[in-house]
Amino acid sequence: MADLSRSWRDYSYVAFDTETSGAYPLGADIVEVGMVKWANGTEVDTYQTLLKPRFQMTDFIIGIHGITNEMVAQAPLMKDEIQNILNFMRGSVFMAHHAPFDMGFLAVDLERNKLPFPADPAICTSLLSRKMIPESGNHKLQTLIKHLNLPQGTAHRALDDARACLQVGLECMKRMGDAATLEQVIQKMGKKLEWNSYSLLANNNSTYQEIVKATELGKDLDIVYEGGSLKGKPRRIKPIGIVRNPDGDYIRAMCYIDHAEKRFYIGRISDCQIVY
Repeated sequence: MADLSRSWRDYSYVAFDTETSGAYPLGADIVEVGMVKWANGTEVDTYQTLLKPRFQMTDFIIGIHGITNEMVAQAPLMKDEIQNILNFMRGSVFMAHHAPFDMGFLAVDLERNKLPFPADPAICTSLLSRKMIPESGNHKLQTLIKHLNLPQGTAHRALDDARACLQVGLECMKRMGDAATLEQVIQKMGKKLEWNSYSLLANNNSTYQEIVKATELGKDLDIVYEGGSLKGKPRRIKPIGIVRNPDGDYIRAMCYIDHAEKRFYIGRISDCQIVY
């Protein structure tokens, strides 16, 4: 989708939402996907599925979205649904609330299954709403729904949140006027979202690959970190997930020395070994 110069109304959109087994890609998995497609002024299609994660979910995570381990025990695996997800999205502008979160998780699954990243642009309705709905008390999805008097559905379930995201996005674009181009909508966000920015598996650096492997396997890592109070000294960590970040990618991990969850910038890790 190279031409962004037409009115935003001339494009189709897929509003997308995920529920996950944890906060970070690699260490956690998508357990539900919901999508709503909009074209020619109306909702034209929906997609929803539960997905079985690699690991059991904690009570804390279950308390957020209400999806239990029993509910996903017989659900399909992502590898069996990922092509259907990509097919549903293809040819439409991707739209999500806090889009980098959903893009980060989905990018990993696309890479795992050797599928290409979407060529279509992406819109974050959280970023866009901050510019176009400034009078809202905050820009959480549920707050925006109430502020705009939209149907609330079930919070933190993927299909209802995807539909709410779509309505928030449409309201933002309507406020820009029908003459606004898709390029102007993307510029209004203040940040261009590129799928390649969320790639985690294509990095050939040996340290990066070891961290990725340990995170996916749920294994501990012995690292030497050139930062913090123990600069240059070994420490053992439990990886939770990797975050792509403009200031440098980092690993979120439980540090066994400090007994706390911490951030370790990958560029500052001089040595690492998986603990088997």
